[in-house]
Amino acid sequence: MENLALPTIGIALLCCVLAVMGVHTYASGKAQQQAVVDRLSITGPPAPAGRRRRFRGVDRRMRQTRYGKKLDNRLAATGLDLTVGEFTAYMVFLAAGLWFVGSSALAAFFGPIAGLLGIWAAFGFLGWQRGKRNEKFINQLPELSRILANATQAGLALRTALSMAAEELDAPAGEELGKVADKLSVGHSIDDALGELTDRLPSRELVVLVTTLVLSNRAGGTVVGSLRNLTVTLEERKETRREVRTQLSQVHMTAFAVPVLGLGALLLMNQVMPGSLDRMTSSPLGQGAVVVAFGLYALGFFMIRRMSKIDV
Repeated sequence: MENLALPTIGIALLCCVLAVMGVHTYASGKAQQQAVVDRLSITGPPAPAGRRRRFRGVDRRMRQTRYGKKLDNRLAATGLDLTVGEFTAYMVFLAAGLWFVGSSALAAFFGPIAGLLGIWAAFGFLGWQRGKRNEKFINQLPELSRILANATQAGLALRTALSMAAEELDAPAGEELGKVADKLSVGHSIDDALGELTDRLPSRELVVLVTTLVLSNRAGGTVVGSLRNLTVTLEERKETRREVRTQLSQVHMTAFAVPVLGLGALLLMNQVMPGSLDRMTSSPLGQGAVVVAFGLYALGFFMIRRMSKIDV
């Protein structure tokens, strides 16, 4: 029995050591997993020095939903230094603030309408920022085409030419081409990497450029002549777009002035006759009239924007 006691104690001690090592390995793995989740929860460009991400728990939960995934793609296309959680929280604060202001300054009935306008304004700002970034990227396409033509004429491969263009061009073209170069470096094909670029920044000019590069890469032919001709065409389209935008600037201002005049009329009426909005919205007929009026203003805004939209 004494001979069996020592091996038993040794095995027991070995099991204890292995158990402690297993618990330590499990805890270390959980910590590493949480660190990876925290890094993945940060969308968009890296946070600048001293910038701490807010609402990280909200961001993790939102990114697991379909709404969060779509919003993540929209934020990536705008180039804003915001996460899904931050944007959602700021949008909720804006809607709540406008709800309070609308209820206090006008009437209680206008609170929910002001909150909905705040949500619409937040998503409208994303669309405006995306369009602004897309327009800036389009203006850089002639220079991008020129760089690619010079690089391919010098004998560089298309992958190397794209990486060189990412280093030489400013944002947003440099940032977007940097993403393309990163995907190419980890094994993605040129078709997939450039296809994701056109999804993030859709435009006819970019589609033509990407199609030229993809077809030339598949056929294995030279792209110098095509890129030279495309550079001239993009320069001409750039000037045409600038002229059209200048001609339609007054129409765009009119579209925004129409709803502003309606809101100003409500404020003026409430100042001239205090409490008139409360009395007007106290009955279903008055509430229906207000809803119809806001709907007509919104319809006028969208109709003017639609009629002034010219695809070049």
